[in-house]
Amino acid sequence: MSRPASPVRAVAAMTATELRLVLRRGENLFATIIIPTLVLVLFSSISILPTGSGRSVDFLLPGAIALGIVATSLVSLGITTAYDRSYGVLKRLGGSPLSRGELVVARLLTVLVVEAVQVALLVGTATALLGWGAGAGASPVLFVVAVVLGTVAFAGLGLFLAGTLRAETVLALANLLFLGFMVVGGMIVPIERLPGPLAAIAGALPAAPLSELLRAALGSAAAGGDMTSPLILLAGWAVAAAGLAAATFRWE
Repeated sequence: MSRPASPVRAVAAMTATELRLVLRRGENLFATIIIPTLVLVLFSSISILPTGSGRSVDFLLPGAIALGIVATSLVSLGITTAYDRSYGVLKRLGGSPLSRGELVVARLLTVLVVEAVQVALLVGTATALLGWGAGAGASPVLFVVAVVLGTVAFAGLGLFLAGTLRAETVLALANLLFLGFMVVGGMIVPIERLPGPLAAIAGALPAAPLSELLRAALGSAAAGGDMTSPLILLAGWAVAAAGLAAATFRWE
């Protein structure tokens, strides 16, 4: 009699399956890979945005990475999960040897793998085409922490939407949030350049501290000094979003 696969092997197999499915979804690849790269190259080249006194690429590269995290963790994960729930895929997977916890872990690992590809592509593009180089104060540890917290925060929001709303609603709302975060999330325009009330709201949302932490981690001159406040804010969003998704998610 064959034994059931260990949790590690089960998660690894499901992650591999999820990655193959990602490669087949052209619209997801466009949102997660193409759009952040276009934002980086286009706006760094034409310099029409008020990105501060430094080079545009120093401001836009961290913003493009943050945009990629939102696209993968919120938009792609949220929409895919919503339609899987709508079509009964999640219900059928619930009858398989794979536990629900293992499925969630596999999907989050898939998100992290896609984000690793995004970061490599964006950094490589910025270095090769735009002459970017990390600043003297760059911190790989802070970069990893920012990416993980940002991923948890936006994945939590995506799963919250996917587990409570109709798939068509999630599709529209996730794309709307993506555009909103791109415009007012400090990714392509500094928060301080926004109108006062809008800047206050934008600064409290998770995209702003994620962008700020990534700029500090890459040694950008556009980053502020002490990163404690954005770190606490992003961590708070991560805990709250993950907890909300876990408490409200419906598998059917």
